Amino acid sequence: MIYFTSICSNYLPKAMALAESVKRHCKDATFVLCLVEREVPEVALAFPHFDEVVLAKDVGWEDFDQFIFRHSIVEASTAVKPQFMRGLLERHPEVEKFVYLDPDVLAYSHFSELEEILDTQSIVVCPHLLRPGNIDMEISSLAHGTYNLGFLAVRRSANAEAFLGWWAERLFRFCYDDKARGIFTDQKWIDLAPCFFDVHILKHHGYDFATWSLLDSDLRRVGDAHVVNGDPLRFIHFSGLDSGTIDKAIGWWLRDDNKADFVALYQHYLALLDAHGQKTLGKMPWSYANYVSGEKIENDARVAYRDPDMWQRYPRPFDVSNATFRAPPAPQGVLEVTESTGAGQTPGLYEKFRRSSREIGVVGTLKKSVDRVLNGPVR
Repeated sequence: MIYFTSICSNYLPKAMALAESVKRHCKDATFVLCLVEREVPEVALAFPHFDEVVLAKDVGWEDFDQFIFRHSIVEASTAVKPQFMRGLLERHPEVEKFVYLDPDVLAYSHFSELEEILDTQSIVVCPHLLRPGNIDMEISSLAHGTYNLGFLAVRRSANAEAFLGWWAERLFRFCYDDKARGIFTDQKWIDLAPCFFDVHILKHHGYDFATWSLLDSDLRRVGDAHVVNGDPLRFIHFSGLDSGTIDKAIGWWLRDDNKADFVALYQHYLALLDAHGQKTLGKMPWSYANYVSGEKIENDARVAYRDPDMWQRYPRPFDVSNATFRAPPAPQGVLEVTESTGAGQTPGLYEKFRRSSREIGVVGTLKKSVDRVLNGPVR
């Protein structure tokens, strides 16, 4: 079974801790690192628990620079996941089962239930919540996605391949943190997956135990192992570590009678990260953060480049600058109008509207049209 994660270089310590734990607890596991960087650091090649280190840009993209320019560092490492998984299936025809884990995961025991489920199911996901009760958490799941994409497993099958193709196609255009439009990176799309494909929902308290799981969950040490609400602990997802959310959640949600066991695991995880160089490797710069000139790419420039018209206008976005995307607007009231023409010529307004509506929706198209009227077209 192949396990993999997707990171930028500053998450190398987390990926190292994850790979080490997977190789310790999951027998015969192969661990592959997907790296969203221009080159592979020597420290990654030298790490013994990475069986393969593959650059995301080398896995079947038509124009990776155009794709990655549109994403922030957080969005980037999630946007490549389905395409990378498709590449794994192609490069490893001898393997049937594949598991994605977020880098801030640590395995604590063998994933025996998952291996058994994958014998008969071809797509497996974990929900954020396993029982009702807290309306704030339920609202958060509605905003961020029903299922947590810190974990995803597939078995080679027509169903899984169709799912990965659909997911990759959606993320090619829409893998952004844009909750106002109903999008949250790679994750919110998976709300639709059970509608379109055969998907198994893994309802086991010991899988994907995370920050949001601390509320009303009972994690305890029993002998040499840990259990969560009676289920054996398989892995913890330390989501929210960098933002300080875990520390806050410990104070908010854990009771005095069950706090010590989780805090001990958390402190051990922090020590592992330090042992893997968190204080140095955790500060590595992202190689897609700057233009060729060295100028840092502003987020507004990345957002502006999400317009497909920009892809043709600036096919090599890293060669330009922030000023390119801050060009002064045309005089107010200017509206680009193109007459409808024959085949092979510039499409008319109706065809442009239909194409844009398919890509960004009717509301987005109308908003874009109003912006053009008020501010003029982007030059």
